[in-house]
Order: sequence, then C-alpha cells, then structure tokens
Amino acid sequence: MDVVVHPNLASFDAVAHDRLAADPVRNTIALTSLDRARRLPDPDRPPTLITFHEQRTLAGSLIRTPPWPFQAADLPLEAVALAVQIAREADPNAPGVTGPKERSAAFAKAWGEPFVETLTTRQYYLDKLSPPDVPGAGRAATEDDVPLLGSWLKAFTEEAVPAAPSGPSPEETVRSSLNLGNGHAIWESNGLPVAWASASRPQAAMSRVGPVYTPPTHRKHGYGAAVTAVASRWAQNQGATTVLLFADLTNPVSNSIYQRIGYRPLTDCAEYTWKR
Repeated sequence: MDVVVHPNLASFDAVAHDRLAADPVRNTIALTSLDRARRLPDPDRPPTLITFHEQRTLAGSLIRTPPWPFQAADLPLEAVALAVQIAREADPNAPGVTGPKERSAAFAKAWGEPFVETLTTRQYYLDKLSPPDVPGAGRAATEDDVPLLGSWLKAFTEEAVPAAPSGPSPEETVRSSLNLGNGHAIWESNGLPVAWASASRPQAAMSRVGPVYTPPTHRKHGYGAAVTAVASRWAQNQGATTVLLFADLTNPVSNSIYQRIGYRPLTDCAEYTWKR
C-alpha cells in the first residue's frame, strides 16, 4: 500500500473529499472539522492529512486537525501499522486517536506508547423526530448569548471530556461556531435559559448535534431532550437529510433521552489519549 502525506487541504481534497462525502455518517467528524479548517485556517497549526492507496486506488485516509486527536474513521485496518509509522513521523506530538472503536483501538495499540481510554461514545442517527412535551420554548442563540454559552461550554467540557486538549477559549469557540453558520438553540423556561444544543452546518446533507448541555440545577425536567429536538429540526430545515449525534456511554440517561425523541444507535466509538 502506498501513502501520501498531503502538504495542504487543496491537495487532500482533490484526492479524498469525494470519498469522505460519499459516507457522511462514518466521516461526520472529518467533514465538519475539515470544513472548519478550510474556512478558519490556522497557519500555526495546520492539519495533518494522509491518504492510503492500493494500486493507485484510494483506500482510506487519516487526518488530524490540531489540537484534536487523529481521526481513524476512514483508516483501513490493514494499513494500521503503516499509518502509525507515517503518522509518528508527520505528527509526533498528536495527543491520541478517536473513531470507531475497532479502528481507534488498533491504532492506539500500534502507536507504541501507554494510553488510556478517555471517552467512549455511541453514534446515533435521527430516524423520526418526536419532540417532547416540555414547558417552555426554544429559540436561536445570538451573539448576545456568547458569554453564557461560553460558560456552559466550559462546564460541559470539564464534566464530559476533562481530558480534552486545550484550544481556543470557550467563548471564542462558541463565537466562531456561530460565525461558521452552525446552529445554536437555547431552551427557555419562564424566560430563563435552561439548556443548550448546537448542530453543525450541513456537509454532504449531514449535520451533527452536539454539544448538548443542561446546567445541573435545571436537569430532570426534559429540557435537554427539548433543546436537542430544536437543534435537530434546525439541521433538517437547513437541508440535512442525515442528523447524527454522539452520546457518552457512561451516561445512560442521555442515551435513553435521545432514543425517546427519535435517535437510533449506529456505532460505538472510543477516544484514546497517550499517557505522556
């Protein structure tokens, strides 16, 4: 198998974009993260872009958009050893790997450093949306909501993904997401914001919902399900025919909530971080 380490996104897109877009469910994270890298390039932290070829036919890819881990969803299992060899040379400071569990686990074991599983999730797809009957109403977030959502994103990250690599501030992350055209929904009860969910701008007719966050003082009232339904409907209205989300498998409550509003399980995924 041959390997190409691409010098830029234009080179990678010319080879791999159509392949990724043909399977937006498997490649959901790659599609959205590469879209962000195109529209908000960071010259100090360019993406790592690798493709694998079998007799001149594209067989898969491996990418990383700093500060996040390698994405192994499109990694051919037969190329894991080769992928690790090339990735260690091209991007030795990568913090880990994420993706469907079989692929990410194989890559982590082959990397050759101690690692820990830092996140286990289940991917869901939206079948038929059934919004819950919950007091209150949803609305679209605006620039005025950035400070609030920044504080909620910080709280969400500390609770759900404490091992997440450092990047832009939570407020910067929310603001840039709004500027990129992603949807942010807030559920209000008696005029008070009580829950938040975002959804990505559709790529290849696919949108992904997340994060979803309800502050602890407002939980157990159905607000998380309600705001997830609002964000999901926004994605459909923007042209997404496939709406996805990932739920933490250590949180059975969120997994059951998503299924009650119409989401169905697809694939189990895992993120592994090197213990350095």
